[in-house]
Amino acid sequence: MQAEEIQTSSAEETTEFGRRLAARLSVPTLVLLKGDLGAGKTTLTKGIIAGLGAANEEEVTSPTFTLIHVFQRPGAQPIKVYHADLYRIEGAQDLDSLGLDDILSEPCILIVEWSERLTLRSDWPVIRIELEHLGGDRRGIRIAGLEGFSAAGNSASRIAAQNAK
Repeated sequence: MQAEEIQTSSAEETTEFGRRLAARLSVPTLVLLKGDLGAGKTTLTKGIIAGLGAANEEEVTSPTFTLIHVFQRPGAQPIKVYHADLYRIEGAQDLDSLGLDDILSEPCILIVEWSERLTLRSDWPVIRIELEHLGGDRRGIRIAGLEGFSAAGNSASRIAAQNAK
């Protein structure tokens, strides 16, 4: 799995990168996010969900305590998007109680923060994104698995370059 790396210089750029990335996604897709607290996982997710038309950025918050938020894009081509946060998950029993296997049985996009705690396996296409806080508002974003979504011909670096325009 080839990885690409980009940097953003603000929360707005990270969100906009998520919006542009959303244009590449199709159902079903599993988006696995990894990074320390404050690395920008939820900020990126705001852009992805808004870019899919499933919610406004302001409506997307971290599901740290509720564990899963569900968003639905209305219209002729509805898309269901699940946003899961596994930060508080401590073991297999906690993970089982979320019903992720049920979510993976329906056509949707599943975005998982703290994905290193996910033990569930899926045959869905997977995009792995690792975020790193580089100081100030700068973020390093490393993306693997995007090549399976290259129909539009946009690499992560091209998406990032579009952010700069």
